Amino acid sequence: MYKKSFFIVFEGIEGSGKSSHSLSLIKKLKSLKIPCVYLREPGGSKNAEHIRSFLLKRENKGFNSLTDTLLYLAARNENFLRKIKPFHKKKIIICDRFTDSTLAYQHYGLGVKKRFINYINKEIIGTIKPDYTFLMFLNVNKLKSRISNKKTINRYDKFKKSFYKRVQNGFLKICNKNKSKYMVINSSNKYEINQDIIFNRVKKLLK
Repeated sequence: MYKKSFFIVFEGIEGSGKSSHSLSLIKKLKSLKIPCVYLREPGGSKNAEHIRSFLLKRENKGFNSLTDTLLYLAARNENFLRKIKPFHKKKIIICDRFTDSTLAYQHYGLGVKKRFINYINKEIIGTIKPDYTFLMFLNVNKLKSRISNKKTINRYDKFKKSFYKRVQNGFLKICNKNKSKYMVINSSNKYEINQDIIFNRVKKLLK
Protein backbone atom coordinates (compact mmCIF):
# COMPACT_ATOMS: atom_id res chain seq x y z
CA MET A 1 0.00 0.00 0.00
CA TYR A 2 1.35 3.41 -0.99
CA LYS A 3 0.73 6.84 0.51
CA LYS A 4 -2.16 8.75 -1.01
CA SER A 5 -0.33 12.05 -1.12
CA PHE A 6 3.27 13.18 -1.44
CA PHE A 7 4.92 16.21 -3.02
CA ILE A 8 8.05 15.45 -5.06
CA VAL A 9 10.11 18.05 -6.93
CA PHE A 10 12.87 17.70 -9.53
CA GLU A 11 15.43 20.50 -9.61
CA GLY A 12 18.56 21.21 -11.63
CA ILE A 13 20.06 23.38 -14.34
CA GLU A 14 19.22 23.12 -18.04
CA GLY A 15 20.18 19.82 -19.62
CA SER A 16 20.40 17.98 -16.30
CA GLY A 17 17.61 15.53 -17.11
CA LYS A 18 15.10 16.69 -14.52
CA SER A 19 12.23 16.99 -17.00
CA SER A 20 12.74 13.59 -18.61
CA HIS A 21 13.12 11.89 -15.22
CA SER A 22 10.06 13.59 -13.75
CA LEU A 23 7.98 12.44 -16.73
CA SER A 24 9.44 8.95 -16.48
CA LEU A 25 8.45 8.79 -12.81
CA ILE A 26 4.89 9.86 -13.59
CA LYS A 27 4.56 7.06 -16.15
CA LYS A 28 5.83 4.49 -13.65
CA LEU A 29 3.47 5.68 -10.92
CA LYS A 30 0.50 5.60 -13.28
CA SER A 31 1.42 2.07 -14.34
CA LEU A 32 1.02 1.12 -10.66
CA LYS A 33 -2.40 2.83 -10.60
CA ILE A 34 -1.14 5.40 -8.09
CA PRO A 35 -3.14 8.67 -8.32
CA CYS A 36 -0.65 11.32 -9.38
CA VAL A 37 -0.38 14.63 -11.18
CA TYR A 38 2.51 16.13 -13.17
CA LEU A 39 3.24 19.85 -13.12
CA ARG A 40 6.04 22.08 -14.34
CA GLU A 41 7.29 25.54 -13.51
CA PRO A 42 6.93 28.00 -14.90
CA GLY A 43 3.61 26.69 -16.13
CA GLY A 44 1.27 23.97 -14.97
CA SER A 45 -2.01 25.85 -15.23
CA LYS A 46 -3.46 27.68 -18.24
CA ASN A 47 -2.50 31.19 -17.13
CA ALA A 48 0.89 30.05 -15.87
CA GLU A 49 1.62 28.46 -19.25
CA HIS A 50 0.93 31.82 -20.92
CA ILE A 51 3.49 33.44 -18.62
CA ARG A 52 5.94 30.61 -19.36
CA SER A 53 5.61 31.14 -23.10
CA PHE A 54 6.40 34.84 -22.70
CA LEU A 55 9.25 34.30 -20.22
CA LEU A 56 11.21 31.72 -22.17
CA LYS A 57 11.05 33.21 -25.66
CA ARG A 58 14.56 33.69 -26.99
CA GLU A 59 13.74 37.15 -28.32
CA ASN A 60 12.70 38.43 -24.87
CA LYS A 61 16.12 39.67 -23.81
CA GLY A 62 17.22 42.28 -21.32
CA PHE A 63 14.67 41.71 -18.57
CA ASN A 64 15.55 43.48 -15.35
CA SER A 65 16.34 40.74 -12.80
CA LEU A 66 13.49 41.86 -10.53
CA THR A 67 11.03 41.84 -13.43
CA ASP A 68 12.23 38.35 -14.31
CA THR A 69 11.69 37.19 -10.71
CA LEU A 70 8.22 38.70 -10.43
CA LEU A 71 7.09 36.97 -13.62
CA TYR A 72 8.25 33.59 -12.32
CA LEU A 73 6.54 34.20 -9.00
CA ALA A 74 3.33 35.25 -10.76
CA ALA A 75 3.37 31.98 -12.71
CA ARG A 76 3.93 30.08 -9.45
CA ASN A 77 0.96 31.77 -7.82
CA GLU A 78 -1.32 30.69 -10.68
CA ASN A 79 0.05 27.14 -10.69
CA PHE A 80 -0.20 26.84 -6.92
CA LEU A 81 -3.79 28.09 -6.69
CA ARG A 82 -5.09 26.09 -9.66
CA LYS A 83 -3.13 22.85 -9.34
CA ILE A 84 -0.92 22.31 -6.31
CA LYS A 85 -3.25 23.47 -3.53
CA PRO A 86 -6.29 21.50 -4.82
CA PHE A 87 -4.29 18.26 -5.19
CA HIS A 88 -2.15 18.58 -2.06
CA LYS A 89 -3.07 15.79 0.41
CA LYS A 90 -5.11 14.11 -2.33
CA LYS A 91 -2.58 12.89 -4.92
CA ILE A 92 1.11 12.32 -5.51
CA ILE A 93 2.37 15.58 -7.03
CA ILE A 94 5.44 15.49 -9.27
CA CYS A 95 6.69 18.97 -10.10
CA ASP A 96 9.43 19.91 -12.56
CA ARG A 97 10.96 22.87 -10.63
CA PHE A 98 9.57 24.74 -7.63
CA THR A 99 10.77 27.30 -5.07
CA ASP A 100 14.40 26.14 -5.04
CA SER A 101 14.73 27.11 -8.69
CA THR A 102 13.72 30.69 -7.92
CA LEU A 103 16.39 30.95 -5.24
CA ALA A 104 19.04 29.24 -7.36
CA TYR A 105 18.39 31.19 -10.56
CA GLN A 106 17.12 34.56 -9.39
CA HIS A 107 19.06 34.93 -6.11
CA TYR A 108 22.30 33.01 -6.63
CA GLY A 109 22.30 33.50 -10.41
CA LEU A 110 20.96 37.02 -10.87
CA GLY A 111 21.51 38.56 -7.44
CA VAL A 112 17.92 39.29 -6.41
CA LYS A 113 17.61 39.55 -2.62
CA LYS A 114 16.86 36.22 -0.95
CA ARG A 115 14.67 37.91 1.65
CA PHE A 116 12.41 39.32 -1.06
CA ILE A 117 12.05 35.95 -2.83
CA ASN A 118 11.38 34.09 0.42
CA TYR A 119 8.75 36.64 1.45
CA ILE A 120 6.77 36.36 -1.80
CA ASN A 121 7.13 32.58 -1.86
CA LYS A 122 5.70 32.36 1.65
CA GLU A 123 2.77 34.56 0.65
CA ILE A 124 2.06 32.20 -2.25
CA ILE A 125 2.56 28.73 -0.77
CA GLY A 126 2.09 29.32 2.95
CA THR A 127 3.17 26.20 4.83
CA ILE A 128 2.97 23.79 1.88
CA LYS A 129 6.43 22.54 0.96
CA PRO A 130 7.83 19.64 -1.06
CA ASP A 131 8.21 16.40 0.87
CA TYR A 132 11.26 15.39 -1.15
CA THR A 133 13.46 16.83 -3.89
CA PHE A 134 15.71 15.19 -6.47
CA LEU A 135 18.53 17.51 -7.48
CA MET A 136 19.92 16.55 -10.87
CA PHE A 137 23.60 17.52 -10.79
CA LEU A 138 25.26 18.19 -14.14
CA ASN A 139 28.90 19.07 -14.74
CA VAL A 140 28.64 22.60 -16.14
CA ASN A 141 31.32 21.77 -18.72
CA LYS A 142 28.84 19.33 -20.30
CA LEU A 143 26.06 21.90 -20.45
CA LYS A 144 26.71 23.13 -23.99
CA SER A 145 26.55 19.64 -25.52
CA ARG A 146 23.39 18.80 -23.55
CA ILE A 147 21.63 21.98 -24.66
CA SER A 148 22.59 21.40 -28.31
CA ASN A 149 20.58 18.16 -28.17
CA LYS A 150 17.40 19.88 -26.98
CA LYS A 151 14.49 20.11 -29.41
CA THR A 152 13.68 23.69 -28.43
CA ILE A 153 16.03 26.37 -27.12
CA ASN A 154 14.80 28.98 -24.62
CA ARG A 155 16.19 32.26 -23.30
CA TYR A 156 17.99 30.63 -20.38
CA ASP A 157 19.86 28.25 -22.67
CA LYS A 158 21.84 31.24 -23.93
CA PHE A 159 23.24 32.30 -20.55
CA LYS A 160 26.99 32.09 -19.87
CA LYS A 161 28.67 29.16 -18.13
CA SER A 162 29.55 31.40 -15.16
CA PHE A 163 25.84 32.00 -14.57
CA TYR A 164 25.13 28.28 -14.45
CA LYS A 165 28.02 27.71 -12.06
CA ARG A 166 26.42 30.18 -9.65
CA VAL A 167 23.03 28.53 -10.09
CA GLN A 168 24.42 25.03 -9.58
CA ASN A 169 26.30 26.10 -6.45
CA GLY A 170 23.09 27.73 -5.24
CA PHE A 171 21.18 24.47 -5.62
CA LEU A 172 23.88 22.63 -3.66
CA LYS A 173 23.80 25.20 -0.84
CA ILE A 174 20.02 24.82 -0.57
CA CYS A 175 20.32 21.04 -0.60
CA ASN A 176 23.05 20.94 2.05
CA LYS A 177 20.88 22.86 4.52
CA ASN A 178 18.33 20.03 4.67
CA LYS A 179 20.00 16.87 3.37
CA SER A 180 17.29 14.50 4.64
CA LYS A 181 14.82 16.03 2.18
CA TYR A 182 17.10 15.82 -0.87
CA MET A 183 18.87 13.33 -3.06
CA VAL A 184 21.58 14.53 -5.45
CA ILE A 185 21.60 12.52 -8.68
CA ASN A 186 24.69 12.54 -10.91
CA SER A 187 23.42 13.33 -14.40
CA SER A 188 26.59 11.85 -15.89
CA ASN A 189 25.30 8.37 -15.02
CA LYS A 190 23.48 6.37 -17.66
CA TYR A 191 19.84 7.41 -17.90
CA GLU A 192 18.57 3.95 -16.96
CA ILE A 193 20.73 3.85 -13.83
CA ASN A 194 19.35 7.16 -12.58
CA GLN A 195 15.86 6.06 -13.52
CA ASP A 196 16.18 3.04 -11.23
CA ILE A 197 17.78 5.05 -8.41
CA ILE A 198 14.94 7.57 -8.47
CA PHE A 199 12.12 5.04 -8.71
CA ASN A 200 13.53 2.84 -5.95
CA ARG A 201 13.84 5.87 -3.67
CA VAL A 202 10.29 6.99 -4.44
CA LYS A 203 8.87 3.55 -3.69
CA LYS A 204 10.47 3.71 -0.23
CA LEU A 205 9.22 7.24 0.34
CA LEU A 206 5.65 6.30 -0.54
CA LYS A 207 5.42 3.23 1.71
